[in-house]
Amino acid sequence: MVVKKAKTADQAAAKPRESDLELAARLRLEVERAVQRGLKSVELLGAAPVAVGGTPKTVLYRQGTLELVHYHAQADEVYRVPLLIVMAPTNKAFILDLTPGQSLVEFLLQQGYDVYLIDWNPPSADEAHLQIEDYALGFIPDCIRRVQEDSGEQDVTLIGYCAGGMLSTVYQATHPKGPVKNLVCFTTPVDFREMQLFRKMSDAKGGFDVDRFVERVGVVPADFVAAGFDALRPASRVAGQIRLWDNLWNDEFVKAFRRMERWGNETLPLPGGYFRQTIQELMRKNALYEGTLVVGGKPVKIENIKVPLLHFIAQYDHIVPPAAAHPLVAKAGSKDKTEIILPGGHVSLAAGPNAIKRMWPALNSWLEGRSV
Repeated sequence: MVVKKAKTADQAAAKPRESDLELAARLRLEVERAVQRGLKSVELLGAAPVAVGGTPKTVLYRQGTLELVHYHAQADEVYRVPLLIVMAPTNKAFILDLTPGQSLVEFLLQQGYDVYLIDWNPPSADEAHLQIEDYALGFIPDCIRRVQEDSGEQDVTLIGYCAGGMLSTVYQATHPKGPVKNLVCFTTPVDFREMQLFRKMSDAKGGFDVDRFVERVGVVPADFVAAGFDALRPASRVAGQIRLWDNLWNDEFVKAFRRMERWGNETLPLPGGYFRQTIQELMRKNALYEGTLVVGGKPVKIENIKVPLLHFIAQYDHIVPPAAAHPLVAKAGSKDKTEIILPGGHVSLAAGPNAIKRMWPALNSWLEGRSV
């Protein structure tokens, strides 16, 4: 039997005094933060765009929407096989190079990899006709050739993010004999039936006449492209602004938020030809998954991919759900193939604290033995 001792009057009085002190401290902290929010909100109104993509690099080649860059080495010893990263045509590549310490590119350089990257600029009106084959059978092989010439190596590891992974998959499926040594994809869609909201938005039965739309606009405006992504999570921008207001007192949070916000705001326009082909062949016919896709007169069969393959999938990806991404590894003809599913979303898989702890080390572990 436990006997509880009665509290003395002094002990009973002590607790309210401690609670009062805690309450006063909390109130003081909230007042300080409220003052900081007010000051910071005024500062943000006239603030210059936050700096991103600062890892030293050289532009090797630029042609219209295409830009090929080579990052400067940051290790004394460099792996033999260079990496060529292909970004999605809808987004700038600085999501992979936000700031020192939060840059996948910087991490790879520090591990000893020779890193090249295909970034995209807004297409001009003269490039409105560009299609999937121009990217997968034109830009990518041309950049691979330039990487070979610049590095002096014939082997190249191709790394594609989202639609950049789709284009890399199309390239590799139509060039099974090389020169790509390894294929790595991040959150790459294959089964477009599983991208249900995108399919609904692009469904001809819903009244969307893609031919008429492309004929009218030529180059699909960035606002239209961004609206498609926003429709997947319509409250995300409002929720983001609320989180920003709550944390305006925190300089590090504000800097990180502004970097991500800048990336989201710099969504790129798309060539009308590429957009039309994506809607008609991928969204409506699911031709990549079905094996009926033909680009530049070449059939695209994922089974033709024989090189070592690694695919990272985000468990909570709202843009490319896991079900849309799984078939890449399942269909590939590679004997050496790996699918890694990690907690996180479409962006946090590759950028941010979780990426630093999970994806980056896993990528390095897979690459190191295949890059010699």
